[in-house]
Amino acid sequence: MIELTDITKTYGGFTAVDRINLKVRAGEIFGFIGPNGAGKTTTIKMMGGVLAPTAGRVVICGIDMQAHPEEAKRRIGFIPDRPYLYEKLTGMEFLKFTADIYDVPAPRFPDKAAAALSRFALADWADELIESYSHGMKQRLIMAAAILHDPEVLIVDEPMVGLDPLAIIMVKKLFRELADQGISIFMSTHTLKVAEDICDRIGILFRGRLIATGTTADLQREANLGTPDLEAVFLNLTANEPGPPRTP
Repeated sequence: MIELTDITKTYGGFTAVDRINLKVRAGEIFGFIGPNGAGKTTTIKMMGGVLAPTAGRVVICGIDMQAHPEEAKRRIGFIPDRPYLYEKLTGMEFLKFTADIYDVPAPRFPDKAAAALSRFALADWADELIESYSHGMKQRLIMAAAILHDPEVLIVDEPMVGLDPLAIIMVKKLFRELADQGISIFMSTHTLKVAEDICDRIGILFRGRLIATGTTADLQREANLGTPDLEAVFLNLTANEPGPPRTP
């Protein structure tokens, strides 16, 4: 469902993302972890068609992002790390705006919007201006909008930021339900416990390079550690990596 081939992004003489190759299967939750500045958000923006790669290909559900960007983007639900919203709209108006962009059939919209708002505990706030929402509520509204058009791929950047413990449990459950329906989920996170809890596979990005990929058990073996703790595995795998690559 997601295929990255030699994806690279350079800025002047600095290579932010260096030849990433990766496939995420239908129904798989893939965790993308790495320190600040590793290139996670840059990678996600290229996957979502927000940023053009310097080299390489992004293919979503068999559709080349560069050749057919609109078709590829229709398959994606995108959840950014910060909820950028039109705050003078109500929650329901924002969902209608999103539905129109993705051509959700008008007769289906009321039921789909009501279900999404209810799922994210926003039903009582549907007709309130977004400017009155808390940060966590805005993040939940973004999530509701992202799944409104029944995407085949969900790309998520730091989904748990600003959410309370109950909302985090709800989102974890939602992601597993979506994956069980065959949706591919690519999730960037700093929270290693979240990656351990819900991801089928994990990729470690460090200084622009994908240095390891696999299940927690796979990464544990690669790090030659007897502990299943992902934090210890992450620290071991990144300890001796070289500095960031430069272009000529």
